[in-house]
Amino acid sequence: MKRIIILSLFTILLTQGLVKAQGPYIFFSDSPDNTFYDWSWGFVNTPSLLERVGEKFPVDTDHHYSGLNSLRLHWTSNPAGDWGIAVAAIGTPWPTWDVTIMDSIQLWLYSEMPLEKVKLPAMYLEDNTNTKSTHQKISDYTADIQQNVWTKISLPIDIFINTSPNVNFTIIKTIFFGQDNSDAEEHTVFLDEIRIISNSAIIDTIPPATPTGLLAKGFDRHIDLKWTPNTEPDLEGYNIYKEESGNFNLVGTVSNDDRYFTDFIGQSGINATYRISAFDNNQNESGFSTTESASTHELNDEELLDMVQESTFRYFWDYAHPVSGLTRERTGSGNTVTIGGSGFGIMAILVGIERGFITRQEGTQRMLQILGFLTTTADRFHGAFSHWLSGETGNVIPFSQFDDGGDLVETAFMIQGLLTAKQYFNQNNTTENAIRVYINQIWESVEWDWYRQDPPTNYLYWHWSPNFGWQMNFKLIGYNETMITYLLAIASPTHGVPSSLYSDGWASSSSYVNGGTFYGYPLEVGWNYGGPLFFAHYSFLGFDPRNKKDAYANYFFNNKNHTLINRAYCIDNPGSFAGYSDNTWGLTASDDPFGYSAHEPFNNDNGTITPTAALSSMPYTPVESMEVLKNLYRNYGENLWGTYGFKDAFNPQQNWTATSYLAIDQGPIIVMIENFRTKLLWNKFMANPEIQPMLDSIGFVPDFTDIPGETKIPLRFELKNNYPNPFNPVTNIEFRIADFGLVTLKIYDVLGNEIATLFNEEKTAGEYKITFDASNLSSGIYLYVLNAGGKRFSKKMCLIK
Repeated sequence: MKRIIILSLFTILLTQGLVKAQGPYIFFSDSPDNTFYDWSWGFVNTPSLLERVGEKFPVDTDHHYSGLNSLRLHWTSNPAGDWGIAVAAIGTPWPTWDVTIMDSIQLWLYSEMPLEKVKLPAMYLEDNTNTKSTHQKISDYTADIQQNVWTKISLPIDIFINTSPNVNFTIIKTIFFGQDNSDAEEHTVFLDEIRIISNSAIIDTIPPATPTGLLAKGFDRHIDLKWTPNTEPDLEGYNIYKEESGNFNLVGTVSNDDRYFTDFIGQSGINATYRISAFDNNQNESGFSTTESASTHELNDEELLDMVQESTFRYFWDYAHPVSGLTRERTGSGNTVTIGGSGFGIMAILVGIERGFITRQEGTQRMLQILGFLTTTADRFHGAFSHWLSGETGNVIPFSQFDDGGDLVETAFMIQGLLTAKQYFNQNNTTENAIRVYINQIWESVEWDWYRQDPPTNYLYWHWSPNFGWQMNFKLIGYNETMITYLLAIASPTHGVPSSLYSDGWASSSSYVNGGTFYGYPLEVGWNYGGPLFFAHYSFLGFDPRNKKDAYANYFFNNKNHTLINRAYCIDNPGSFAGYSDNTWGLTASDDPFGYSAHEPFNNDNGTITPTAALSSMPYTPVESMEVLKNLYRNYGENLWGTYGFKDAFNPQQNWTATSYLAIDQGPIIVMIENFRTKLLWNKFMANPEIQPMLDSIGFVPDFTDIPGETKIPLRFELKNNYPNPFNPVTNIEFRIADFGLVTLKIYDVLGNEIATLFNEEKTAGEYKITFDASNLSSGIYLYVLNAGGKRFSKKMCLIK
């Protein structure tokens, strides 16, 4: 009787489409980039030929079985040659899959001309140790290919498992297509929906729920869509439709992790209407959402900064790890979170609250989530965190072979963020009191002094491993991005190190002091030409370098000149790279067409421009950095702008744009723009009571020296008395602006009637003078009124004719 009931229940569930086995492993469905598929790699040995974009699989937008694009496989197999090209599922590092519980590899193939099956390539698999299976002929599992028809092809998994004993089929990383029949002929086919499936799975015919909460918002050159995420466990993603000539056409797809879509239109004054649907991993599509419309419109500088900060903020808020709340290393990194990038992310949360992107309550709840994870779950090594850890379990994820323990520099970046948050969350209530207690516990438990080694040296060391000890033996010696580590170690109230380590360790290298001049700009410390620009960012997200100097430099001036040298080098462009100019510059560490590298003038420049380089230098070079922001957005935005703001990098020489976002590149953008605008993070970090005594002990002293040839930035807003006064008919009005923003200066009569607008535009900090000609006015008393920085100033002037 029990068996009959169970069978009856199974039948009911089957008819309702609710019984599901293991979902498919998706290796390709749609590429985020229409030029190449980033999660691929190919090789070719002459005399065979294989089309690649760099080393990546080319993407084609003219042919697709579903979605918006497919992979283009274009090859010539010659005797004595070889080629192969692999696809992996989206993720960084590339995900691995247990294929022993699956049945077959399935794909859709298209050819524009008839193709004999014997001319098709081979297929093979590769595990996470780079061990490859035997090659299997695709031709054994299909008929000849008809032209202009999508053909479904399936290869059983067993043919690989039964012939490849050395491959670990529980950790398969890639599916390879490779040379088979050496016919010396040129061939092109298109591949789509490549997946490993279970043939025994019950077919799921129930689509996801229709998405709700769709909103559209227009910006300068793009429109953002936002919706409420679906919750189905088999959800694969969302389709985005746009109304064009009365029809809704598919214009994009995003993964199930996303709740935003960016449509870069490229011009202002355009209205567009959208709707979306959801689809699962069996390609069942939901009904359509409600329609929403928005228009692009010109933004002023202040609004452009808001736009960049808001989009960048999403990386740290919406893309944060759901369990820990910490920041993922990069897009596609799954459970891998980064401690340093999470420190940047904590500062981004403060900006998000200040700018109204989230409420203070939402921010405090996320902080409690992060702090709870850091104090109770995350691995620590004498108080230091690891560079990478699992956002789910808190266990260390090795950064390299011997780097599986404490990382003092990444920990310093985290502490810099935490101390900034400690001063920001200063309200006397249960939640914010708890935040400060948590932060104190973490701050006071970092054993900075232990990272001097035993017996103690004059240096701090970057790494320690419980398995390999001090094997990496990396002393922290400047000049580079690690300055904040010494500042915090000296400031520590519980595990402090002597202030002498600053000069005897950090600044002890004979190359610390520079003293050279490059492109006309002097560098007091650091590398020739400054090195990558992240040196001017990471240690200065919280530490305010303004108006102070140590025995070696005023670091605000040094960072400013470092930035200007970087810009001047790009304008000079000794490598003759495409695109470099006075508004397209910025060399720093980032992804590039060949991998990842710390780009810098002369020594390591391959034509890659990284947006974070110029944008994160906004406090040092506000005018020049703003020009870069506008140029990159308005002229390169079609490929460079996305859901989380500017993508990591681009290389016009190689016609390459990254698809990635990195925590350590996005973080300085939102933080340093805010330091330029309001000094928020600088002010909060410097307010910690441990900071000034630390600076005093090192020997920092006040320094209000002007940069030669530059006007000193005013410390406050001020409207001066006009001169001459009384006047006939011309007088001069001077005012000072302490921060970037909208400035208006207007003339009124004594009855309050507006007579003239002398000034109505956004200006950077500085001193300004306007000449007012009152030839067309009658004698009398007039008011001139300045509105700037949220303040209003007014003065009287007397016209006598």
